Amino acid sequence: MQEGSFKGRVVVVTGASSGIGRATAHAFARRGATVVLAARREEMLRDAQRECAELGGTALAVPTDVTREQEVERLAREAIGRFGHIDIWFNNAGVGVFGRFKDIPTEVWEQVMRTNVFGTMYGAKAAMRHFRERGRGVLINHASIVGRLAKPDSSAYATSKFAIRGLSEALRQEVLDQPEIHVCTILPSVIDTPFYEHAANYSHHRVRAAPPVYPPEKVAETVVALARRPRAEVVIGGFGKAAVTLKRLMPSAMTRLNGRLLNYGFLAQEPSPETSGAVFEPMRDGRTVHGGWRKGGNNGGVPSLLALALIGLPLGWMALRRGRAAAGRGSA
Repeated sequence: MQEGSFKGRVVVVTGASSGIGRATAHAFARRGATVVLAARREEMLRDAQRECAELGGTALAVPTDVTREQEVERLAREAIGRFGHIDIWFNNAGVGVFGRFKDIPTEVWEQVMRTNVFGTMYGAKAAMRHFRERGRGVLINHASIVGRLAKPDSSAYATSKFAIRGLSEALRQEVLDQPEIHVCTILPSVIDTPFYEHAANYSHHRVRAAPPVYPPEKVAETVVALARRPRAEVVIGGFGKAAVTLKRLMPSAMTRLNGRLLNYGFLAQEPSPETSGAVFEPMRDGRTVHGGWRKGGNNGGVPSLLALALIGLPLGWMALRRGRAAAGRGSA
């Protein structure tokens, strides 16, 4: 068991069949937590349940479609009925779609909202009601760096992540009267998960993870840290932190830069047919935690050309403006 035991603490993780959710379930299980796993793919949940038990935790798999409020309520009831209480609820389930705004079918847009926004709301509603009754608890909502920056070809996903940040902030203000209830929001940068293979795609290009790409375990460890010492909002990944800082310092320039660079980063030259991906039905491709994107320059520890451009170009532009301003003052 790792340092900082969570033995006796009950953690609900949605979207636990793969990616960040599965990595987070593993991280809590290693620390002896009781983990309640929720996702649409029952067979993969059962596998994750076995893995958590082997890692030293207690696990319960509850197949759940977070777009259906009654299923999320059942998830909460089963967790409480089996283990007596919930300490931490991680709203992680989410789907994405790539493509220009005009090309994304309305029904796909709506389903992204149902999954990402309403799924988070249903989980928050169930968790917060229980936390209110107990007087304590930690709710962790999975937003994204896209919830601060947005990006082209992902209008539905960006909208959903901005909404999650707004929901989280509103809930923080509502529980000021109960200081032992905490609402946290995580904003990961690009993470090495199956998300990109599972996303709907109407861009007509193959979707890929834009470097630098960070491991899902980095996100999982952040979630564990928040469960222990809650903070309102955490950006994960150096690239994301730098981008958020630049967006605050020079918003207009970053809008132009993001609009020019990010679509090239996430969309390859190779053509791709239109697909709704896992938006309506889960993809049963057997992919678990990783997506296989951390290769060469994609590794989160290695600066990429895209990262250097995003960070270096605005700084250079700022330096140029300051130099011109200084020259203007000198000639005055």
